[in-house]
Amino acid sequence: MTIAAQESPRVRAIVSHLATSVLLANVIPAALFYLCFRAGNVWLALVAALTWCYGAIAWRKATRRPPSGLMWLTVVALTAKTALAFATGSTFLYFLQPALTDCVIAVVFLVSLATARPVVARLAADFYPMSRDVAERPRVQRLFWRLTFLWAVICLAKAVSTIWLLQELSVASFLTVKTVVSPSVAVGGAALTFWLALRVARHEGLIRTQRSS
Repeated sequence: MTIAAQESPRVRAIVSHLATSVLLANVIPAALFYLCFRAGNVWLALVAALTWCYGAIAWRKATRRPPSGLMWLTVVALTAKTALAFATGSTFLYFLQPALTDCVIAVVFLVSLATARPVVARLAADFYPMSRDVAERPRVQRLFWRLTFLWAVICLAKAVSTIWLLQELSVASFLTVKTVVSPSVAVGGAALTFWLALRVARHEGLIRTQRSS
């Protein structure tokens, strides 16, 4: 057994770390938003979700743990959505905002492909203890590029579909379809991302299995 293999985390540890980041940055804010929306209105839901995100960042800083990149992305997107919603008071713009946000994120991801560190490379440490040596490996760098491009395409597809659904469906039908489609796309993208990353990690000896422990 090599030293590198001894220091490499198991798949279970990586999945646990990923699940924690997604839970704090996406699942809990979304759940708070839905519950407050059902119990009150969209304005209460926006404030509740945004308060959670800023509170989570403050808590991690107070405990000397850096907030995840996912959390920062959520805060930036949600802050922009909340500010625009309160400034305009428009329900249509509120539902349109996720599509606009997806467009902006897609553009950021695509532009970052021309830099030395695409967006996924900057977020990788949220899911794996990434040293500079590991991040600079050619196979790992190609993975960062491919995953950045993958999520740019996913965000663009979500934006286009959201705009089309808003134009073609009633608000009630839109919410029903969106509730099913959005999680399905997110889960599918996450599963494909994990599979691609796992292939590279195994090839590079970056993870441990139970047999190697």
